[in-house]
Amino acid sequence: IQLLPVHAKLSEHRLVEADLVNYWGYNTLSYFAPEPSYAASNDAVSEFKSMVQALHREGLEVVIDVVYNHTAEGNNLGPTLSFRGIDSLSYYKEKPDQPGVLVDYTGTGNTLDVDHPAVLHLIMDSLRYWVEEMHVDGFRFDLAVALAREPFEINMLSTFFQVVQQDPILSRVKLIAEPWDIGPDGYQVGSFPWQWTEWNGKYRDDVRQFWLGNPGLAPEMATRVAGSSDLYAEARRKPSASINFLTAHDGFTLEDLVSFEKKDNLDNQENNRDGHEPNYSSNGGVEGPTDDKTVLASRDMRKRSLIATLLLSQGVPMILGGDEISRSQKGNNNAYCQDNPVSWYDWDLDDRQAAFLDFTKRVIEFRQARASFRRHRFLNGHDGQTAPDVIWWHPEGHEMTHEEWHSEATMAFGMMLKGATFQNVGSPGELVIDETYLLLFNPSETDAIFISPVETAGLTQAWVVVSASSDILPGTEYAIGLKIDVPAGSLLVLEAGH
Repeated sequence: IQLLPVHAKLSEHRLVEADLVNYWGYNTLSYFAPEPSYAASNDAVSEFKSMVQALHREGLEVVIDVVYNHTAEGNNLGPTLSFRGIDSLSYYKEKPDQPGVLVDYTGTGNTLDVDHPAVLHLIMDSLRYWVEEMHVDGFRFDLAVALAREPFEINMLSTFFQVVQQDPILSRVKLIAEPWDIGPDGYQVGSFPWQWTEWNGKYRDDVRQFWLGNPGLAPEMATRVAGSSDLYAEARRKPSASINFLTAHDGFTLEDLVSFEKKDNLDNQENNRDGHEPNYSSNGGVEGPTDDKTVLASRDMRKRSLIATLLLSQGVPMILGGDEISRSQKGNNNAYCQDNPVSWYDWDLDDRQAAFLDFTKRVIEFRQARASFRRHRFLNGHDGQTAPDVIWWHPEGHEMTHEEWHSEATMAFGMMLKGATFQNVGSPGELVIDETYLLLFNPSETDAIFISPVETAGLTQAWVVVSASSDILPGTEYAIGLKIDVPAGSLLVLEAGH
């Protein structure tokens, strides 16, 4: 479970004047205290520890979002609350040619000067405190590229990373980077040190656009589903370096991703100028809420295709809390200041929401039971040295050619994961063996007809449906070498039957 920031925070002056609140918590005041308003009593520390212990008893780890890139003191005109009053020149980066004017790589008015010894000491002490005293299992670093600027240029071998990596406590916990900030060259997906994992923003954008039906995206989609080796393999990182996600707190929820083509952030009182764009979203024919059964059916299938893609991709899937129950923010894609029903969970599910929750649970269970979708190594394809562990399948019944990959006419394609070549090693050291699976992706507006592979190595007799984002029932069998109809906008997952 990854929590939004839990450090003690303040709401910005603008929000207070507008009768709003910094609901997400990305405006830290103290790096050593849990936010008091999140506690039911006046003992937030004990409550936080009890929560972590309860989650650990259920086999769940706790990762917290930490904001060491800026503080609640804003720009040089902001309030003097702590660090500015102690030593502003040491704690914040200032523009070399404009003394007293703060550098802003974060969009909040200030940027902590992480390469200063006092600031680095503060951050390290805070991290150790939350591990040793509060017992968290890892951290997600907000705008982590700001921590790599030494002093202004990006250096992934900077003092901060070296100190964290050699620390006997912190080097053993999960380290997750949001691999960008708003400064020059701030988008650094794939560039972090090997001990780190990263929010893979390219996965989010490529998969969203693919399922929108945008042409020419089959190669990018295949790369993302296969673990994003283009980003991580060269540095000898593993597929687990990629935190795959489709939605996060920042942006549309999954329900809104299929229900809105335009953001509606007017309640934030910023004239709808705020919020992430582009959204790569679609409304299915009607903007916002609707009772049209045809539109709702289209939205639900697209949601199922998206969530199944996420959970069956190599790498680590991250699900936005509430997506599993179809939570909507009414089109707001930046609900950071909405402490009201826009952001709250409604656990009273209707039939449609309950059905999507059930589908999501089944795909999670399928992923957990099949090691093929949790590989420790990148897929090699035809590398000339080993048998192919993946075959990319054209609907006409043959392996994809170079020309077909790079043709904008190629929309639907298949991915066959070969169980016989599986190379994961489990506990206590034995080789893990899995079945062969066939994933058929069809993002187009028309049905796609696939000629199924004749898989002889596993003595395949038929392909058996194990999951479908359409209404094809699990257990449906297709004889090898014959046609499989994959409905428009859907994903079909089959297992080689013997």
